[in-house]
Parts: sequence; structure tokens; C-alpha cells
Amino acid sequence: MAEELNSSLEYTSTWVVAVVCFVIVLLSLCAERALHKLGKYLKHEKQDALFEALQKLKEELMLLGFISLLLTVFQGSISHICIPSYLASHMLPCKRETSEGNNHEHYSLNPSLNNRRRLLSAETNSDHCLKKGKVPLLSLEALHHLHIFIFVLAVVHVIFCVTTMVLGGARIRQWKHWEDSVRRGADPTSRKRVRAHHHEFLKTRGVGYWRKAAVIGWVTSFFKQFYGSVTKSDYIALRQGFIKEHCPGNPDFDFHTYMMRTLEIDFRKIVGISWYLWLFVVLFLLLNVEGWHTYFWLAFLPLILLLLVGSKLEHIITTLAQEVTEGTTQVDQEARVKPSDEHFWFNNPRIVLILIHFILFQNSFEIAFFFWIWSTYGIHSCIMEKLGYIIPRLIMGVIVQVLCSYSTLPLYVIVTQMGTMFKEGMFNKMIQNGLVCGLKI
Repeated sequence: MAEELNSSLEYTSTWVVAVVCFVIVLLSLCAERALHKLGKYLKHEKQDALFEALQKLKEELMLLGFISLLLTVFQGSISHICIPSYLASHMLPCKRETSEGNNHEHYSLNPSLNNRRRLLSAETNSDHCLKKGKVPLLSLEALHHLHIFIFVLAVVHVIFCVTTMVLGGARIRQWKHWEDSVRRGADPTSRKRVRAHHHEFLKTRGVGYWRKAAVIGWVTSFFKQFYGSVTKSDYIALRQGFIKEHCPGNPDFDFHTYMMRTLEIDFRKIVGISWYLWLFVVLFLLLNVEGWHTYFWLAFLPLILLLLVGSKLEHIITTLAQEVTEGTTQVDQEARVKPSDEHFWFNNPRIVLILIHFILFQNSFEIAFFFWIWSTYGIHSCIMEKLGYIIPRLIMGVIVQVLCSYSTLPLYVIVTQMGTMFKEGMFNKMIQNGLVCGLKI
């Protein structure tokens, strides 16, 4: 048994080495060719924004490759770093059952999982530190699990981002018939219907003293994100405000196509994992201490932020309507909403995208961490805690994913067009698609 466990490539059958190497290389080449073909297809379809998102995804895969390489190359060195045993006993995710001979055991979250990797590391690395009266900084088994977690986190984040964009994009495409009805409205009857929708927007969103009360306005905006977050009257009014501000000479500007292009550009930004998100992962791993219930309380963060962002976006629509009706006794049929950065946090619409990026990452982190712990240590692991902690986390994760896809993301796409400037990167895209008007960039 010992010979089997300690056998290296010197004593491994050549056909085993060749088969394993062949399978790994084949899978890697297939994945690389698939991404290459996808890139060529996006280029052929002139989906430049999605192509750039694919390039961003490749960068993330390269980063994962570097992380994997560093963990593999330095795992021996890391496991040979020794620290005093009392330092290894602080800030543990799970309580360790202490005993006299416990120093000879490997430090694992679940002592029942005694596999070959543990036996090997116990013989080679733990003995090295035990001779000095110390313990390893991080065992080979723990490094291996950390390696898997980073990979799972990145994959789940990409899947969640793609799912959100696909579902959100499908929701926005439902507005296409609103756009078509407005652009075809050249006859007097159609123009009259457009004015009626605009009047309805101002009456619904802007008229009424009770709406102007700060608390009531925010409460109304909070609940509005759950039902009919964007109505046809909202869409037509915001579209007209955008065209009057940026394209006064082109009333038939394709506002819907423009929004879809901005969504593609924003997808490129959120599909990656920024440095501050990796810093968040490190902070969570630091604070995941037994008894703190960090994993449970952290699950509320994306939901709270998502509700806050949705309320803010709804409140901006209401504020735009109130600005038009303010100071008038009758709703002016020709009045239009006026886009302005002043309605956004710190006068910067980009902050909303940063928050959505963080929300999606945090939600994917929650789900990735759950399945990683489940597959690695089992559903009854101490990190999972009690069933009463698990179920609320999963429910909140589903709520965040659905609400972000069908409400918050579509809200973000249309409301952030109410900023003062065109979105970064849209100038060339508009020229290529014949969407040029009087640009303010």
C-alpha cells in the first residue's frame, strides 16, 4: 500500500501517463478551439461588444491559469512553511477536537475524509514541521481544496452573469414592439396615442402631492420594482426625453437598438472579476470563523443592495416626471423629461453598474461556496451550519438572480440612458449601425 501511495512517474505505467496526458490536452484544445470559433462567429455577426466580452472572459481564464500554476508550483514550499501550533488554533471555521496526539493528524475541516492525499502530506510535510514542534501553514489537501474553490467560483460567476444577461436581454426585447409602435406613428392618430402615453406617464409618476413626500416616494419606488417596473408610458416618455436631449434632429432614432448595444458593452465589464472582488473573497475567507455565522449574514448583502439599486432607479423615473410637472397646474403635453447625471449617486450613472457587478459576483460567490462545501466536505459539514441557515441563503440567492434578471437589469439599461452623456464606447458602435444623431459625448 505504501509503495502504491508513494509511486511517482518513475514507477507509473507509461500507458497511464500517456492516456491521462492525452485526455487533458484534448479537452484543453477543444475548449480553446470552441472559444476561437465563437469569437469568429461574433466577429462575422458584427457583435463587437460581445466579442470584447469574450476576450475579457479569456483574460479571466488566463488569470485562473496563473493562479493554478502558482498554487501548483509553490504548493510544496507553502506546505513546508511551519508555524507555532497556537497560531493555527485561532480563527478556525470549525471547532477541532483536541487530543494529545492531534498534532500528528492533518488539519482538515472534516476528519472523516482520510484520503490518499492526506496520507501523503502527513508523511512528507507534517513530519517536517512536527520535528520542529510546529504545524504546516497550509496542508497539501487544503491547498488542493482552495485550488478547486477558486476555479468553481470563477465558473459560477461567468454562468450567473451570462444567465442574467440572457434573461434580462429577453425582457428588454419585449419592449421592441413599443419602439416599433412609436417609430411607425407618423399619422395623426398614432401621434395622439403617443401623447396620451406621455400624459399618462406624467400623471402616474409626477402628479400628486403625496408622491413628492420623500418617504412616500421612496416607499412607492421600492414596491414598484416588483410589478410593472417599466410600463409602455414610461418607455415612451424616457425615449422622447433621450431623443430631445441627444438627437433632436432624428425623432425616429432607434432607441431600443441603442439600449441593446449598451447592454452588450456593459456585459463586457461585469463578466470579469475585478481586483476589489478578489479582495472581497480574501476578506470573507478571513472572517469565516466558527460561531460568527459570516456566511449566513453575508447572504443578505446582495439582496439588500439589489433592492436599494432597484428603488433608486424607480425613484429616478419618478423624479424625472416630477421635474416636468413641478410648478404647473396642468400637465404640459409637450413637456419632456430632461436627462441629467444629478439624479444618480455622486452624479455618476456608472456607480449603478459597479453595484450590479458586485451583486452578481456576491450572489455567485454564495452559490459557488455552497456547492463547493457540499461536494468537498458534505452537506453536514460544520461550515454549512444548521438547515435553518442553509435554506434562507439558497432562497435569497434565487430571489436575487430572478429579480436582477427581470427587473433591476432592464431598469438599469433604460434609466442610465437618462444621464447627461452618451455611454462610453457607443460612438463607434452607433456609426457602424447607422444610429448617428447629434451626439453629446
